[in-house]
Amino acid sequence: MSKLVVPALCLCLWSAPSWGQSADPSTQPEAVAAEAVDAQPVPEQIHVVAQRPGPGMWKVSKGDHVLWVFGTYSPLPKNVEWRSRQVEAVIGRSQEYLAPPGASANPGLFKSITLLPYMIGMRKNPDGHQLRDLMPPEDHARWTALKAKYMPDNEDVERERPLFAAQALVRSARLQAGLDSDYAVRKRVLELVKNHKLKVTSSNVELPMDNARGLLKDFKKNSLKDVACLSTTMATLDSDIAEASVRAAAWSKGNVEEIRKLNIAARDEACFDSLFDSAMFDKEPAFKNMKTNMREKWLASAEKALANNSSSFAMLPIKDVLDPKGVIAALAARGYTVEQPD
Repeated sequence: MSKLVVPALCLCLWSAPSWGQSADPSTQPEAVAAEAVDAQPVPEQIHVVAQRPGPGMWKVSKGDHVLWVFGTYSPLPKNVEWRSRQVEAVIGRSQEYLAPPGASANPGLFKSITLLPYMIGMRKNPDGHQLRDLMPPEDHARWTALKAKYMPDNEDVERERPLFAAQALVRSARLQAGLDSDYAVRKRVLELVKNHKLKVTSSNVELPMDNARGLLKDFKKNSLKDVACLSTTMATLDSDIAEASVRAAAWSKGNVEEIRKLNIAARDEACFDSLFDSAMFDKEPAFKNMKTNMREKWLASAEKALANNSSSFAMLPIKDVLDPKGVIAALAARGYTVEQPD
């Protein structure tokens, strides 16, 4: 029950499919006419059953103590069978596993039940607004074309906040193209961690639930600056879908230079900022500073693991591994030696 409120304000981001691994970060997506969107053919479904080694691992070290970091990528073609002997070998000789940064909240069973009524209608725009009321005409025209292409039967989405509409659009487009999350890869890694009995260290940040009722009420009645989230998602959606297999292949072959060309942050930042930079979190520092707190907690865990273990293993989204402001760059700035895979 408590997972329904993790909190609900965060779930819209944690559960949203990420298109952060997209276009070249040096370019801003240009506007595309709605007619052009219609003209593009729906990509063929991708059904790939093949063993993929995944990329090599980043090596963070100080002296003879090493932290190996495996970067995951999403989306991947459905039915991919993944296996990496190198990852298996590293886990087999490691003492500790560092889980990716995250945030959670545990209001307890009774409080979860009392909060459920306040969650009703969270996805909808305040004051009965629809997407056409919030978006510039050219953006809404593009939205209409993409909706007809990827989710023609979903009429309820017109009343949803742009943030949630973006989530629904990406999910439907992926399903249509035969794409899935990186769940199978992460599941296999966690099985190996369990089989080799590594110590598991979580870097989860616990969010306070004292004012959960007030936050939910504020969220429902206040608008967000989330039109940019949907606009950014739409701008590269078709190209992302069409090129997904190419990008997945770059990851699976460990082509780091090709992966570096991807836009790691644009959509994630637009959607995250639209929520947590809103005024309703001004008096909630734990939420406002959530991303920073998650980052710092993971870094503290990484430094402790490097001090205590001869070998440690971590799994992170590859966008976080390559982020010039991310945790791996931060470890390098703190004096650790960082080597990328060959």
